[in-house]
Amino acid sequence: MKINFLILIASLFMNSAMHAQSLQKVVYTDGSQQLNGWVTANKGMAKPGVLILPAWMGADDEARQAASDLEKQGYIAFIADIYGEGNVPQNSEQASKIATHYKTDFKAYQHRIALALEQLKKAGAQTDRLAVIGYCFGGTGALEAARAQLPVQGVVSIHGGLAKGTRPDEKFSTRILVLHGADDASVSETDIRNFTQEVNHSKADWQMIYYANSKHTFTNPASADYNKLMSQRAWKHTLLFLEEILK
Repeated sequence: MKINFLILIASLFMNSAMHAQSLQKVVYTDGSQQLNGWVTANKGMAKPGVLILPAWMGADDEARQAASDLEKQGYIAFIADIYGEGNVPQNSEQASKIATHYKTDFKAYQHRIALALEQLKKAGAQTDRLAVIGYCFGGTGALEAARAQLPVQGVVSIHGGLAKGTRPDEKFSTRILVLHGADDASVSETDIRNFTQEVNHSKADWQMIYYANSKHTFTNPASADYNKLMSQRAWKHTLLFLEEILK
């Protein structure tokens, strides 16, 4: 058992190191706040671009793996920094606090997403072939990108929050894919019903896929909720959607 655990830790470390080698740090700013994004090595090659919004702990291995995989599929990928230098949470309690701030102050969240999108464009991504994908807190952000009508062809919310509070329904001008764990206790039936009403009211092009036996963070190998089969299906659905809207 101990040997297997050590092998797992070594494997995660090696994966993290490989991702670090294939991604390049990009420093940008929001006023006086330094932001640290990550871009794939194929920057400057005039390819479709995908902005990745990470989960509430920041640019984790899941986001980095997604960036590497997207590069192999022919996309320039950029991992956004929503929190900024000095504000990256060190534990779940800190992550909950800062993520709640941005989910509550949705304008600030939308602004940081827009800044990251500009960095993706500067990296050479084709401006008429852009998409946003996000995990958990980042999945919430993907929907905020759509609500803000940022200039993207589509968004993918991967086990993200759906609620928008008391705001009136927004006009959606982009295509939306929501990948949802059927056993995700963090998203209520009321949230789902209100979201469905919101997108239907806008006559949006949207799709929501449920994954059986899947809790909240079912796509993250580091999570106790990880469901390998459903995670693989969700990634295939993501790639199919991106191919449809960007290629």
